[in-house]
Amino acid sequence: MSMKFDIQPASNPTSEKDRIAKLVDPGFGRVFTDHMAIVRYNQAKSGWYEARIEARANFQLDPAGAVLHYAQEIFEGLKAYKRDDGGVNLFRPDANARRFKDSADRMAMAQLPEDVFIEAVEQVVRIDRAWMPGGEGSLYLRPFMIASETFLGVKPSSEYIFAVIASPVGSYFKGGPAPVSIWVSENYTRAAIGGTGAVKCGGNYAASLRAQAEAIQHGCDQVVFLDAVERRYIEELGGMNIFFVFDDGSLSTPPLGTILPGITRDSIITLARDAGKTVREEPYSLEQWRKDAASGKLKEAFACGTAAVISPIGKVRSVSGDFEISGGAAGPVAMGLRKQLVDIQYGRTNDPHNWIRKVF
Repeated sequence: MSMKFDIQPASNPTSEKDRIAKLVDPGFGRVFTDHMAIVRYNQAKSGWYEARIEARANFQLDPAGAVLHYAQEIFEGLKAYKRDDGGVNLFRPDANARRFKDSADRMAMAQLPEDVFIEAVEQVVRIDRAWMPGGEGSLYLRPFMIASETFLGVKPSSEYIFAVIASPVGSYFKGGPAPVSIWVSENYTRAAIGGTGAVKCGGNYAASLRAQAEAIQHGCDQVVFLDAVERRYIEELGGMNIFFVFDDGSLSTPPLGTILPGITRDSIITLARDAGKTVREEPYSLEQWRKDAASGKLKEAFACGTAAVISPIGKVRSVSGDFEISGGAAGPVAMGLRKQLVDIQYGRTNDPHNWIRKVF
């Protein structure tokens, strides 16, 4: 399915002076561009209709809108990267489009065609290209979909709004990829077999916020969750996947099923295997993590995701005691993979897997 987007430029866009001022230090997710993409769905109208690029504005939503009561909502996150020649790259947007479709299926929502997803993202990048930050900054793109039907019955909505907004961003963690500290949540879990852990829906993240607050109270940057059944095995952070690097050069990462199938996670597995490294997708317990860190068998641990790319983990704290990984320093494997991945994203090196899609 293909849709033609009606382009309606903002009548009062941000002035160049104000835009330049905002791009000096945009932070993460606090500054927004002038436009957004909108596509609507109505089951009675035979599906998706009214694809538009228009000025970013508030939604008008009835108080009985389904998303407000039954949380039918999904989202994605990807970035546009400015190349040295002035062009712009997207990194694996097809993978985001597929995951978005899978999320919609699990949440009983209308499935947006993948080509419409990609076209909406590209159109926003094109019209707001002036908002692309320089250097290591990027344009963070947030496609999302909400149930918009007005009703209070418990059933899948028959109406949806799909939208894409954009935000120029700097580094996710202030100070760059310095080692972060992790709090192990032993009171809260994020997902269970048969649940929505593999879905990028707002409810998963809302459920992680109490544990993240607990992490901050204990002086940590992020929280990591254990499995919901045995409360032993490492699953993922509040918003990132996790990897472990061992003294034999191999890597391991928790298996899919109850965790988000991260696109950065998949890319790291591919790049590590390209380099001849063994990568296992297998359960890894907190007890074993502590033991391997103490013995020196574990050389590195790092978190990964679209926003942060790769963040080395230096210290782990929990109610049962704290421990450091390799003295709390960033490791060469994590930093090497990060550089390789970022260089591909910005078009500085070869793209052997055709992950890059050039917008212009």
